[in-house]
Amino acid sequence: MPVTRRFRSSNPTHQGGPGSEVRDPGFGLRASGRHTKPERLSAVSLGDALIEVRDLHRHFGGFRAVDGASLKIESGSITGLVGPNGAGKTTLFNVIAGVLKPTSGSVIMDGKDISGLPPHVLFHRGLLRTFQIAHEFASMTCRENLMMVPGGQSGETLWNSWFGRARIATEEAALLKRADEVLDFLTISHLKDEKAGNLSGGQKKLLELGRTMMVEAKIVFLDEVGAGVNRTLLNTVGDAILRLNRERGYTFCMIEHDMDFIGRLCDPVIVMAEGHVLAEGTIDQIKADDAVIEAYLGTGHKDQVGA
Repeated sequence: MPVTRRFRSSNPTHQGGPGSEVRDPGFGLRASGRHTKPERLSAVSLGDALIEVRDLHRHFGGFRAVDGASLKIESGSITGLVGPNGAGKTTLFNVIAGVLKPTSGSVIMDGKDISGLPPHVLFHRGLLRTFQIAHEFASMTCRENLMMVPGGQSGETLWNSWFGRARIATEEAALLKRADEVLDFLTISHLKDEKAGNLSGGQKKLLELGRTMMVEAKIVFLDEVGAGVNRTLLNTVGDAILRLNRERGYTFCMIEHDMDFIGRLCDPVIVMAEGHVLAEGTIDQIKADDAVIEAYLGTGHKDQVGA
């Protein structure tokens, strides 16, 4: 019987469930018994579920882009989300982030139902996302792009622009200092006065990551952060994600097609296909799963793994 497999963790701090059959996604794929209790290679200490997706559906007419997806993202993790084009990954992100409302099912954050809440409300709750194509303000400098991120600034009201100039100046000085610290953290301080529209693809991805650092983010959803980025800058982006996770406690969930990049950063890795969650485990467990390899990574990759 076709199943969704979740692999057992040997890490005592990992809160994932045992390697049991969870869902029948209807793909006609066989269960692989030898993968029910593999050892987890990561020793990262994780917390409780920060995000829980429960039987989520998002339909567009008769097309079921997300069709009964259920998953958990644990606090302190860097969770990878992989699968072929059309698997429903970005639609799932859009539903979680409030860009789309779910047809049915629910999204839970910190134990509270956030299903259907708009992005600006989720932003203030610490849920942020980036996009495959960077959304910078091209005519503004990198520093200005960062300084405009925090909401509720005094300069946003007409009254304060007339009578609260001292307060505005104080806030802007603090924002400028924080923006410069972020740019330095991301190793792009030399670009602080450069127009964002002049940056390369990889530099724009770093700038988007920097925006998440200007507010108190609890979880950041990264949609193909490696797309269009050269290998050198991709390593810089990866280093920044790891540092934010380890030093500042950021939780990440990232869609990515570069399996080497996913393998370097992510544990666990969740595989989606046709709107369902197919499997979850470490990158080694995912690569070793016959059904995942054949259906979603390709037979050529399977032959390389077997060799």
